[in-house]
Parts: sequence; C-alpha cells; structure tokens
Amino acid sequence: MSGPLYVPVLPARPHARKAYRQLSPSVQRAVVPLWNLPPRAGLPPDALAADVRRDVLDISRVHRHHPAWVDAPFADEDQLAALAPVLSALAEVSPLRPVTGPERPRRHQSATLESARCTGSGLAIRVMVPADWDDGVGHGVRDLLARVDPAVEADLLLDLGAVRADRTDTAKEALRALDVLMPLTPWRTAAVLGGGFPDVTAALVAPGTAEEPRTDWHVWHELHRSARGYLDHLVYGDYGADSARGITRGPSSGDGGPPWGVLRYTTGDSFVLVKVPTGGEDRAAAIRAGAREIVALPEFRGATASAAETWLRDCAHGRGPKGTGTAATWLQQGNVQHLTHAVRSLTPRTGP
Repeated sequence: MSGPLYVPVLPARPHARKAYRQLSPSVQRAVVPLWNLPPRAGLPPDALAADVRRDVLDISRVHRHHPAWVDAPFADEDQLAALAPVLSALAEVSPLRPVTGPERPRRHQSATLESARCTGSGLAIRVMVPADWDDGVGHGVRDLLARVDPAVEADLLLDLGAVRADRTDTAKEALRALDVLMPLTPWRTAAVLGGGFPDVTAALVAPGTAEEPRTDWHVWHELHRSARGYLDHLVYGDYGADSARGITRGPSSGDGGPPWGVLRYTTGDSFVLVKVPTGGEDRAAAIRAGAREIVALPEFRGATASAAETWLRDCAHGRGPKGTGTAATWLQQGNVQHLTHAVRSLTPRTGP
C-alpha cells in the first residue's frame, strides 16, 4: 500500500483552490486532497451537468499532474449521476479519482466503477462513520468491492465527520470500523478523515478570541496507541481550516454574510480564532490588531513558515486599507498555514 502523507477534505470553491496553489511544492507533493463539490439541488439536468463540469475543470487546472479525489457527498442522485461521466471525459488531461460509497445510489456506484475501469486512475470508497460503527456498512463495502474490476486500485476514505470534544468514543469506533474494513482488500491508500475545526458561530467568538482543542488530532494519536498491525499504513486526514458543517456550504448567493469574520491559526494542540469586522471605518485597524494577536502567539511559526504566515506578518504590520483581505482571504490563508503545518507535523524527522 502506498499513498499520500496527508488527505485534507476541501470544498471545490475559489478560496480552497487558491490555498492549494499557494502551498510550497514540497507540501503539495505530500498532499492529496479530497475535493467536495457543493450541493446544487433542484437544478435542471443541463445546468447541473455544466456546473459539475466547471467545478471539475477548475480542480483539474489546479492539480495538472498531481492526483486528487473528487466527490459530491451532499448531492442528490442526479448530481451524483452527472459526476462520473465528467471525470471520465477529463481523464486524459487530469488524474482525478472518482469517489463512491456503500450508501450511494446503485446508479452512482455503477457509473463510478465504470469510470474507474475506463480511466485507470482507480477509485475511492468513502465510508461515513459520524457516530457508532454499523456492521451493516461493512457488508455494503464488501459487496461494493466485489463489483470493482480486479485491475482497478481502490482507496479507503474513512470519514468520521465532525470530531468534537464530546465524541469521547471516536477512536474506539474508528478502530471498530478499521478492524472490519482493512482486511477486505489491499487498499492503495487508507485514510482516516475527521473535521476537527469548530463551527464558527457568533457565540464561539463573542469575546473576540477563542481557542478550541484539535480533537481530531488527539484522536489520531489515540489510534496509534492501539498497536494495531495496520496503523503504519493509515494516512491522516482532516477538513483543513474549516468545519465539517462549514464545508457543506453551497455556492455563494451574493447576499453577503455576517458583519464579522475570523482569522484562523493552528497550533500543535489548538485552533486559535480571532474575530474581526468585515466593514466599518475601523475595519482595517481592527483586522491588523487581530493579525498582531496571532503573530504574537508563542506558537507562531515565523513569517517564513508558509505564505500564510507571511501574509499575517504583513497584515499585522502594514498601513492603510490594503492588505487586510476579506472573509474568503482569511479562510484561504487559514488553509495555507493549516495544511502546511499538518504536513510538517506528519513528516518523519531524520537526524539527531
């Protein structure tokens, strides 16, 4: 089994694509994202197919020769059916991999299996475990694997959903799932995904600055304390600098958002969130003050750690209205620093 070092779940939206482009080449090589297409319920078939094609084309332009998975987990059956032929049509120009799962409609499963057979890129089986493990899901995965062409390589994406502090049995349930799923086939990649970043609400950031534990990161280390034989083959994944609920947002309606946004920073054990205004006369000064809070953290990794740390440094010490960004900028830079930090945290250390 071979695979990436890190699998972030990212929305197929401009801020996430820009974040991926900003990663250094060494970090990009270690990352294979799972791109989630936004929900588009109710669109006519032609418009739906056009939107799905545009999303996938945008992702393929970002990746070029680097692999990635593309999924539509929030879609209805029509959107799921539109995805597989789009991926097949783009197979010659981009190594994007389709995703299905045991709970998906059989029509989608069949289209994905055929797409994987034709393209040669393989496919992923995404298994959702948002709460307790259900043995019936294991039977569904086994049945799905029985329909996979023997020449097609399969990936396992075990998705734990939102991994918050109140889910105290997450590691135990993940191990129950892995004990069933890992022996089923020689998986090309086996990743455990979890959304550790909190839902950003007005109540959470009411004081201006909040710090939340990286529960999914702690669960990852708890898994490795179990001494299972397959642990060395597992790959860590998360939802980047967004929450499991936040990543389900559809395309922007253009109606605007709340009058505040959040600067994000990831430390070894925590997520730091600093509330900043999106408008008003003092907007730029308040945003720069928020950036200075992050730059002053003992855990701040320095202005050269990634493009995001450079941006935070420049924002903190700049002058005038330029350079303070928008809500999309802050999420983009949050992902750049988070993805870079995750890769470096997972990279085996060498030397003394």
